[in-house]
Amino acid sequence: MSAVLEIRNLHVSVEGKEILKGVSLVVKQGEVHALMGPNGTGKSTLSNTLMGHPHYAVTSGQVIMDGVDLLELGVDERSRMGLFLAFQYPVAIPGVTVANFLRTAINARLRAVDPKSKGMPIPAFRKLLKERMDTLQISHDFAGRYLNEGFSGGEKKRAEILQLATLEPTIAIMDETDSGLDIDALRIVADGINKLVGPKLGVLIITHYQRMLNYIKPDKVHIMMGGRIVESGGADLAVQLEAQGYDWVRERYAEPTA
Repeated sequence: MSAVLEIRNLHVSVEGKEILKGVSLVVKQGEVHALMGPNGTGKSTLSNTLMGHPHYAVTSGQVIMDGVDLLELGVDERSRMGLFLAFQYPVAIPGVTVANFLRTAINARLRAVDPKSKGMPIPAFRKLLKERMDTLQISHDFAGRYLNEGFSGGEKKRAEILQLATLEPTIAIMDETDSGLDIDALRIVADGINKLVGPKLGVLIITHYQRMLNYIKPDKVHIMMGGRIVESGGADLAVQLEAQGYDWVRERYAEPTA
């Protein structure tokens, strides 16, 4: 049975101000969805809320995955359910190598299932990591670097894709993964995502621009405006936005004045 992430009429406030005003969306394992919209429409608020950031207060609605309301779970529990978030601005963790970070994450999951687990044996982990790095065409030297410390924008995003490949979630949220990337880095990162997309992985790509979708073809495109998803369609909807901008969306879905 495929995993399904179902967002039901989600309302979210930040410091008393309502940002999400009834978002509903369904992403199934094996599908690629793109969520687009201008700055300040609530896209990143949605991604952070889904993963459980405490700064965002859910005032009503549900987020259901495999029959469980994720809003009742902690961040680590949501991760173990199969949800993954790739950050727009990944933070550096000095002194912690990429390899140690990933092995710690895997072992934490294993011990959550079996407190007596000794974790993944080092040889098995090294084999797994090398396989994933080879698939993504990442140099093995990358594993020994401190996570995101001194990384270029492209390297930070490739580290996120490596985490995605190693942890093997069922639904991944990519929060503006194209942010800060030049065209070569964008192509490399998109190629990595394409290698992972398939029957076992559903993806929600949050982006401002159609350029990311030149490399990753979405099954569905959604436009967020004023804290709501106001328009949905196929991949051609992103092309239309690239050609016409968001003015036609604003005119069609004009926000009521306060």
